[in-house]
Formats: sequence, C-alpha cells, structure tokens
Amino acid sequence: MNEHLRTALDLAADGLPVLPLRVGKVPFGNCRGCAKNECGGRPNMKTAGPCHCPRPCHAWAAATTTPDVLTSKAWMFAWVQASAVAYHPGGAGLTVVDLDDADAVAWAHESLPPTRTVPTTRGEHWIYLGAMRSANAVRPGVDIKSRMSYARWLGPGIGTMTPLPDAVRALVEKEETTPARGEVVSSSPGRATWDARVATGCRHTPAYVRTGLERGLAMVRSRTESGAASQAFGVAQFLAKQHAQCPGPCGLDALGQEVIAAAVSVGVPEPYAARAVGNGLGADAGRAA
Repeated sequence: MNEHLRTALDLAADGLPVLPLRVGKVPFGNCRGCAKNECGGRPNMKTAGPCHCPRPCHAWAAATTTPDVLTSKAWMFAWVQASAVAYHPGGAGLTVVDLDDADAVAWAHESLPPTRTVPTTRGEHWIYLGAMRSANAVRPGVDIKSRMSYARWLGPGIGTMTPLPDAVRALVEKEETTPARGEVVSSSPGRATWDARVATGCRHTPAYVRTGLERGLAMVRSRTESGAASQAFGVAQFLAKQHAQCPGPCGLDALGQEVIAAAVSVGVPEPYAARAVGNGLGADAGRAA
C-alpha cells in the first residue's frame, strides 16, 4: 500500500470521497467502456450521480468513500501510478474557493468571511461548510469547486470551517446572469474565426497571432477530463495581455470565439465556456478590442 492510497483511505474514513490523480494533477482517463464517448459522452459529468464503472472513471464522479473500491484490483493500477489524491468537495457537503494567486488571496481577505485555509503552490484553498454549483473563473484567479468537481488534497489546513456565505454563492449567481462582453456569449453555429481583416489596428503579424492562438487552442483541447474552462480563461487572459499595447482593434472577440469552440469541443457547456473566455478577455483592462 503506497502513500497516496493510505492517505485516500484515511480521508475516506472521515467521510471525504476520494480519487487518484495522475501526473499533471488530472484524473485518470476513462475506462475502456467509456473511452472516446463509447458510453454516450461522459454522462456522469453532466449529472450529480456517482460513476459505477469498476475502474476510476469520469473524474469527480469516481470519488468514493468505500474502502473495498479504493483497494480493489481495478483501482490498483491507478494508485501505483498516482501522483496525488483528490476529493469531491460537494460529495462531502463542502465548497472550496480556489484562489490561484496573491491578488485573489488578497481579494478573499477583503471580501469573504474567514474559514479553514489550505496553502497551495500559488495561492490558497478556502473551505466552507455547504455545497453549491461549481464554476471556474468566476473572477480573475478564482474558481469554485464543489458539486461535480474535484480538488487536490493538500493537507487539512488551519482554522475552523464556517458556513458557506452568500458572498460565495453570489459569485456563481452573478456569472449566471452577466453576459461576457461583445458577442462572446453567442451560440450561433456560424461562429466567427480570426483573420487579419478584423485586426486593422494590431501591431502583430497574422502568423504571430495565429501561432499563439493555435498553441492556446491545443492546450484547451488537451483538457479532455477536466479543467478546460479554466484553461480557456487562462488562454483568453494571455491573448488579451498579448494585445494590450496595440492601438486596436485586434479582433479579440473573434479570437475568443475560437477559444470557446475549443472548450465546447471537449465537453464544456457553451455558456460556461463563454463566461470563462469573457472574463479572461476582460481581465486586462488595457486590451485592444
């Protein structure tokens, strides 16, 4: 029994549904019966129910507190290769406010009630009692991980967990009703694509812009199990910063449409992808439209 499995069993005994993560801090790929949409397109990722596949499958939906499952032969291959342990916050009645950088942590200290905090590589996890809908990129550097999501186990943290405040719930409610700028929220099948004709004020060559965009799209498409919306936010934020010094226009709305399409192609609901990209493009106030 390796260290990660021992940690998982201890957490499960405390009522925390757990799953292994592979290198890259992402869940293991779907089992053979569910790979390449054989099961009908990740159905467990669209509902709150658990996954019933024998192997760890469908990311957060595989999380369990059952020792016999965790120590089964079907799961042992994953524990042997695991690089970390994750848990399903919503399954334990918890919400994790994932603060990805120092600015996000500073915002939380100013805006949210104190609760248990866990240091991360770049920021902190703030853990509250109570479950809610998960959402990525609700504001720069802030993700909400609860139902239908997973969080990496980084230790018990310090402080007392307090009830989930309305200020956290409001972050997701605001995202439900606030459209992204421009036409990023469009669900039209005739989605715009970027070319130099929409970037008459851009100081970069078309080849430079297209190369950066394609690299970003590849990063989004690689997140087939989870994190595609968060990756889309990061790519959009990078694109906005890349063009911040241009006189404009640079056609960022068209660039954003291509990022949205990439996220949708790996299973992110379009409104969710549009919010993440819209927030990423808007994170740099000096962007050229």
